[in-house]
Amino acid sequence: MLNDVKIAGGAMTPFNRRKDGSSFRDWSRTAVSGALKDASLEPRDIDMLVVASESDFFTLQLNPAALLADECGLFGVAAQRAEGGGASGHVAFHAGVAALAGGMAKRVLVLGVEPSASHLKGADVGALYALSFDAWTDGMTGVDATSLYALSAQMFMQRTGAKHADFAQIAVRNRQNAGLNPYAHLPLDVSIDDVVSSTLVAAPYHRLDCSPLSDGAAALILARAKDLPQNGQTRASVKGLGNSTDRVRLGERSDPGYFAGKREASRRAFSMAGVEVTDIGLAEVYDSYSGAQLQALEALGLVEDVVAAERSGMFAADGAMPVNLSGGLLGQGAPVGATGVAQVIAAALQLEGRYWGLRPAKAARFALVDTHGGIATLNTVSILEAP
Repeated sequence: MLNDVKIAGGAMTPFNRRKDGSSFRDWSRTAVSGALKDASLEPRDIDMLVVASESDFFTLQLNPAALLADECGLFGVAAQRAEGGGASGHVAFHAGVAALAGGMAKRVLVLGVEPSASHLKGADVGALYALSFDAWTDGMTGVDATSLYALSAQMFMQRTGAKHADFAQIAVRNRQNAGLNPYAHLPLDVSIDDVVSSTLVAAPYHRLDCSPLSDGAAALILARAKDLPQNGQTRASVKGLGNSTDRVRLGERSDPGYFAGKREASRRAFSMAGVEVTDIGLAEVYDSYSGAQLQALEALGLVEDVVAAERSGMFAADGAMPVNLSGGLLGQGAPVGATGVAQVIAAALQLEGRYWGLRPAKAARFALVDTHGGIATLNTVSILEAP
């Protein structure tokens, strides 16, 4: 059971393109040290480590969990690695919660890390990401992630009446939200015209509709309140988890523009949490591309008409349900293994009223976190509750 599972502490490095000679080992130590400090714990207090890292091609390190346990001074701990494409960090979070709930550990450290930006050329990273889909029918044929996301977005636009201007508004807002986030990769003050006039990559997506390749790490600690210092009582709790897959190949889905697997993951998370959609006061969702944010919000079931909700300002900081106040992947950045971990940290700190960036205009009791791998092929949803 998830009774009283707390997000005891969390920290992250800046998400950016590292050219300073540092490595994922350095970033991991920084994030872990910050999470321990935030939770008022020491390395000896941790008895399990779950590491999220999407690809060994990025780290050039097989068996990273054992290595990073050693690097971070976590000796004699249980350790494992979690991987789920773009959802890797969030999958690791679920694995940590499951271990805690199942009695395998008392205090679990979840670490997500990825050198996605500076280790390889952008074209090589893109080729590797294409293998996140069906490597035979997609990745090895030259189909890339942007093309597949664009095809899905076109189908969504045809069905819902969404326009590229709606997507561009999300690209603008999320990057403006990132302006108050000191860890963000692209805190840009851009306009809809800037997005529309940026280089066309794959219609409807232009360059500014796409999230950047980023380096970075994020870490959080899970424990029950009774196993934490006194400040553990003031931390957000985990209420519900959901995970579900969809058909890997877009052409085999009944509607390639609808994230059906995400809808099922959301249903499972809400069922476990015992709360209603209307209880959610803020969300951090997976916006690898601007249109994917609207597709995610539709599938999560958070609103009935997602296009109308976007145009009404519902998802702005002063709206009824603020989304991606961190800046999301578009603004904060996207080192894959760290992305989902950072999303959970942002949502938890917003609920606790101590987030370092933009905060919602109205305090929320419940927050939703959503991440996926592939084109919403592996979907992971969590619901958190304020202390």
